[in-house]
Amino acid sequence: MANNNIAANQDSHFFADVCKFFDHAARFTHHDAGLLDQIKSCNSVYRFRFPMRKGDGFEVIDAWRVEHSQHQSPTKGGIRYSEMVNEDEVMALAALMTYKCAIVNVPFGGAKGGIKINPKNYTTLELENITRRYTVELIKKNFIGPSVDVPAPDYGSGEREMSWIADTYAAMNPGQLDAMGAVTGKPLALHGIHGRKEATGRGVAIAIRECVSVAEDMQKLGLKPGLSGKRVIVQGLGNVGYHSAKFLTEFGATVVGLCEFEGAIYNDNGLDVDAVFQHRKATGSILNFPGAKSFAHSGEGLEQECDILVPAALENQLTIHNIRNIKAKIIAEGANGPTTPEAEAIFSQGGGIIIPDMYCNAGGVTVSYFEWLKNLSHVAFGRMSRRFEENSNLNLVNTVESITGISLSPDQRASIIKGASELELVNSGLEDTMIRSYHEIRNTFKNSGEIDTLRTAAFVGAINKIAVSYQNLGVWP
Repeated sequence: MANNNIAANQDSHFFADVCKFFDHAARFTHHDAGLLDQIKSCNSVYRFRFPMRKGDGFEVIDAWRVEHSQHQSPTKGGIRYSEMVNEDEVMALAALMTYKCAIVNVPFGGAKGGIKINPKNYTTLELENITRRYTVELIKKNFIGPSVDVPAPDYGSGEREMSWIADTYAAMNPGQLDAMGAVTGKPLALHGIHGRKEATGRGVAIAIRECVSVAEDMQKLGLKPGLSGKRVIVQGLGNVGYHSAKFLTEFGATVVGLCEFEGAIYNDNGLDVDAVFQHRKATGSILNFPGAKSFAHSGEGLEQECDILVPAALENQLTIHNIRNIKAKIIAEGANGPTTPEAEAIFSQGGGIIIPDMYCNAGGVTVSYFEWLKNLSHVAFGRMSRRFEENSNLNLVNTVESITGISLSPDQRASIIKGASELELVNSGLEDTMIRSYHEIRNTFKNSGEIDTLRTAAFVGAINKIAVSYQNLGVWP
């Protein structure tokens, strides 16, 4: 991001913003004030420091793990590797995870972790040492485990770091049958799941596709239903932003702008996302991509002409200082907390739609849930049923052909007979989750008559579900 955006991140009160959204939504519920306070508060905040050898000396690393709510077990949330990470940010992200899981009906409580480092400043061996030591610290305080708290990748971390965590946890818990379920986002070779890496971006694209498919809502924005022809600007070309742009293009949208920390590019005729990705890999920057206009500051890219804006980088990117310059009619929050409460009020009053982060980027935790289930069951999805389905379908096709006398082509036979792979089952489950959850939120919004935004409706739904969980636990009457 531009330097002023980084400063805004450091000075922000992210958790307070999440609480503002919560308090606003709580007014549309009828729960006891004490119960609402319990739902809103972070249950456990673990801040710790540990030394690591660097060169000829030592460096002390600051780290956190926050378990926001244990209304469901285990708690779930990624680990962020960033020199900007702080306790307030980790608490806010943990809270969002609680509400996110409730919104998409995933039976986890919310958690989040953070390590205050810039991964680029460390060797692979140093990063491994930091990750393994972080894991040991969590184990010592019982802040990790397949039935306790399950980390996952986040900004600055990925499959490699998750494999180190899995190996460390398994080594310190010999004989534990479900040890691989202590972390998700693992490589396939370490019992990960197909489709996890692209899950968040795919979920963002499905959320947008579902939003723009509602003719009534699009008419109010002066847009035609469907993604075809919709112009999209994506902020962030990391895992979430790249896959969001890729799948939106596959669904028929046109990506006209891309923003990164070094600046932004824009071409009203559309950008080839893969070509931009390769250009950045070769030059170290998205700037000066052939045929595109370049902007020195990422923020300028956000303000160009488009129908849909996808902030998929960091929090607090859309504020009262720039929201009036945003020309998009739909904001789809691929990142966590990219829009401040004040900015959302301005945008919504102007008639725009914000697809809230708690729902929009829930694809990652949804597929992490599938991975966790796979680890507990110790069998890949589709392994026991795929061949049986194919044989059954083959028998059906043969029977139909013999009765009708019509012969199918080899391609037709193959498409009908084929049993579902793990990836296909994962993508199907993710799509079903995102579609059902969007209309659940929208119905809450439409049926209330008082609720003002989709985010408020999402919060209301989450609060109600979490309240029921506490009541079922006997904690609240």
